Amino acid sequence: MLLLHGFPQFWWTWRHQMADLASAGYRVAAMDLRGYGASDKPPRGYDTPTLCADVAGVIRSLGDTAAVVVGHDWGAWIAWSMPSLQPRTTRAVAALSLAHPLRMQSPGLDPRQLWAIRHALAFQTPIRPERQLSDGGVVDELLHRWAAPGWPGPEESRRYTEAMRLPFVAHSALEYYRWAVRSLPRQDGRRFAAAVRHTITVPVLQLHGALDTCVQPAWARGSSRFVRGQYRWELVDGAGHFLPEEAPEQTSALLLDWLGALPDR
Repeated sequence: MLLLHGFPQFWWTWRHQMADLASAGYRVAAMDLRGYGASDKPPRGYDTPTLCADVAGVIRSLGDTAAVVVGHDWGAWIAWSMPSLQPRTTRAVAALSLAHPLRMQSPGLDPRQLWAIRHALAFQTPIRPERQLSDGGVVDELLHRWAAPGWPGPEESRRYTEAMRLPFVAHSALEYYRWAVRSLPRQDGRRFAAAVRHTITVPVLQLHGALDTCVQPAWARGSSRFVRGQYRWELVDGAGHFLPEEAPEQTSALLLDWLGALPDR
C-alpha cells in the first residue's frame, strides 16, 4: 500500500495508519509528494499526469508492479486519477476527504462548495501566497478552519508550519492548485479531463468527515458516478477534513475492513 498525503502536510500525516496497517500484515509506505518535505522540488512537473507517474515510479522502485493507492486531499486527487493514468500499477483506490477531480472542477460547482475552496482561487496570484504560507499563520488558520473542533494540537500545527517553511515547499505546494485551475481551458487540462472521465473499474473506498468544511460531504459523495467497479462510501462522524489524524483509529479500522474484502489479484 502506498499512502499519499495532502496540503499542507507531508508523509507524517499517515503515522497512525502506517503502524496499524503494518501490524495487520500489510506492506505499507508513505511518500512525500513532489515538492513537499524531503522530496525533490523541481521548477515544474506539478501537473497531475506527472504526479501520477511519480507515484507509479515509487511503487516500482519498492519492488512491486501494483499497489493499493490511498490518498488524502491532494493525495486523493492523485489516487482518483491513478486508475486512468497509471492503470497497471493501481490495484485499488482509497480516497479520503476529496471528491473526484472532475467533480471538483465542475462548472456547476455548488456556491457553498465554491466558497469552501476559495483558497484555491486566492492561490492563483503570484508571490503573496508563497509569503503567507512561509510566514506560518495561513497554515495554522487552514488547519483549524477545515478540521472539527479540537484539532490540530500544538504538535501538528508546529510540524506542518515548519514543513511549509522549507525552501521552495510553499511554491511547490501552490503549483498543484495553479495547474488544476489554469489548465482547465488548455490542451493539457482537456487531455486530463478526457482521461479521468472514464469510469473506474478497480475497487474504490471513499472516506469523508461529516464535519469537513473544505469539501462538503454531499458534494464529495457525487463522485460515485465515476466508479463502475466495487464502491464503498463511509462518512466518519465527528471528524473534519484531516481524517487520518482527527479520527486515526476509525480511519485505520475502515481501511483494514475494506482491504480485507478486496478480491485477490
